[in-house]
Amino acid sequence: MSRTEQARAILAANDRGGYTVPTDRLYPFQWNWDSAFVAMGWATFDADRAWRELERLLEGQWDDGLVPQIVFHAPSDDYFPGPDVWGIQRMPPTSGIPQPPVLASAVRFLLERQGEAGAERARAVYPKLVLNHRWWEEARDPQRSGLVATLHPWETGMDNSPAWDIALERVPAETRTEIRRRDTGHVDAAFRPRGIEYQRFIHLVDLFREAGWDAQRMFAQSPFKVADVGTNAILLRAERDLLALAERFGSAAECAAIAARIAHKTVVLSGLWDEALRHYLSRDLIGGTLIPVRTSAGFLPLFAGLHEHAGALAARLNGWASRGLALVPSTDPDAPSFEPQRYWRGPVWAVVNWMIATGLAEAGDPQTAALVRSETRRLIGQAGFSEYFNPVDGAGIGGGAFSWTAAIDLLLGEDQGA
Repeated sequence: MSRTEQARAILAANDRGGYTVPTDRLYPFQWNWDSAFVAMGWATFDADRAWRELERLLEGQWDDGLVPQIVFHAPSDDYFPGPDVWGIQRMPPTSGIPQPPVLASAVRFLLERQGEAGAERARAVYPKLVLNHRWWEEARDPQRSGLVATLHPWETGMDNSPAWDIALERVPAETRTEIRRRDTGHVDAAFRPRGIEYQRFIHLVDLFREAGWDAQRMFAQSPFKVADVGTNAILLRAERDLLALAERFGSAAECAAIAARIAHKTVVLSGLWDEALRHYLSRDLIGGTLIPVRTSAGFLPLFAGLHEHAGALAARLNGWASRGLALVPSTDPDAPSFEPQRYWRGPVWAVVNWMIATGLAEAGDPQTAALVRSETRRLIGQAGFSEYFNPVDGAGIGGGAFSWTAAIDLLLGEDQGA
């Protein structure tokens, strides 16, 4: 079986009827940003199935526009916290928080790839994208600062990043919900978030559930509140992609509103650059200061279209590569918090690499973009379609036969003609 056939087979094996689980048992439901990337992978060989992925994700959209982090289409005992912990009375059941909003970018990708044949399906989902972007503005940037807040580390997709350590210390470790972790039954605990982090994660879920999942109450009450540079960069990219869709399917008023948000967000996202660390950083919205931790999320403003500091960011990547490190570590390998095997505290993630490489290429640095792409392909070729990879020895870690890793390999294989 060829490499392309293997990647397609993983998506097929993880298909649960129009939606794709990230991997069997460890993640048995539909995850928001996973599905956006997975849809792009499906699009390389099955356009109808690609659109279905996004349509099934949007079955979980709330009336206020939230596209939740998880949609629980079918029951499973293999994951905690399940729908009983979230306590949200809707069908299908969902979690109550978002994830980085890749959705509009995925819709534009599918439309541009398929052309006129995809126009009606893009037109049908376009109003839902508009509603979702309004949700981000109203629920997570009520003061219209231009930066959206994240209220739970899970919302960033980078759950246990060292960037959240100090802010998480404000979150009590006591929980009302009994913690019944399932992840460490499927994967070595050394690869996963620590127990104390999970206690704080669940404390926040308990707090928000008791707030009735009311966006205003959640924003006011959360002891964890950060402007994640990754989420904000992905949102700015999504706004640009939404504007392209609006110019075809929307009204003049919608185009004007999106364009105004883009202009504002571009300015404020640029303000997350830290000259001393030569990196884009997240901001602690309670303490009011930049969080002095370099992570892979700090390269994502390139993906958002901010190219002023592309040279400095590329130099760091090339420097790491010259030391024999696989690109791109999720945490600065020189930081004391760097752990090459623990989830978002060091390992390489194919989806982040794809976004970084895309941003580098658009910034006019095809050489570094090609380096990141080839490194990603090398890791997958050597260690398989793993959830993530050790940047020191290249080992595949976390879950296996992972959908978004397979999807990214299909996209990169097209780029490299293999």
